[in-house]
Amino acid sequence: PHCAVIGPRDGLLYVTTELDHSVTVIDPRTLKIVGVIPTGQPESHMLAISSDGRRGYTSNVGPGTVSVLDLGTRKTIAVIPISPVAQRISLSSDDRFVFTSDQTQPRLAVIDTTVNKLAHWIALPAPGYGAAATRDGRWLLVAVPRASQVAVVDLTARKVARLIDVPRAPQEVLIRPDQRVAYVSCDASHQVAEINLSDWRVPRLIDAGKSVDGLAWAP
Repeated sequence: PHCAVIGPRDGLLYVTTELDHSVTVIDPRTLKIVGVIPTGQPESHMLAISSDGRRGYTSNVGPGTVSVLDLGTRKTIAVIPISPVAQRISLSSDDRFVFTSDQTQPRLAVIDTTVNKLAHWIALPAPGYGAAATRDGRWLLVAVPRASQVAVVDLTARKVARLIDVPRAPQEVLIRPDQRVAYVSCDASHQVAEINLSDWRVPRLIDAGKSVDGLAWAP
């Protein structure tokens, strides 16, 4: 098991289970497995779920693909080739686009969810990693580990608008529900960088211990 996401529609827990090439569905009330969704690919590492809870998208690292899942019927709809190796996955605020980072070239893949195909690429300063979109649909923040930066992508212009320096090896990006602050886990420094989204400054670094990576909100 790796990435765990609560379904916004049904309240079930969806967990990527890489060795079985699947996403396992768990009822958090009974703590029992209630279903399995095949991804059709090995190493289904991370999962993003659409806001209506109907679709799931996994980044399949080794194959460099994205699997599109129907969470209602628990079936694989499509497998989209991206690159030799892909990492992490996120959705635009309107669920129109899926983003995943090519690990062999400094570029971000943009998938059109209406046709389940690669739509275009966005150049990055180095291979990207975790990403998160702002609710207004304007910006996508992408961790760029090798550059120790966060790239702020203008989704309308389809290009990087600015680069923000953070501690070494940024991994994941999480935007606070009030949309004022983003948090970025920085593995090598054992810290979480706080980014003010109004002026793009880093006012605070939070000590978080070793192996800082995934981030999530507690209700």
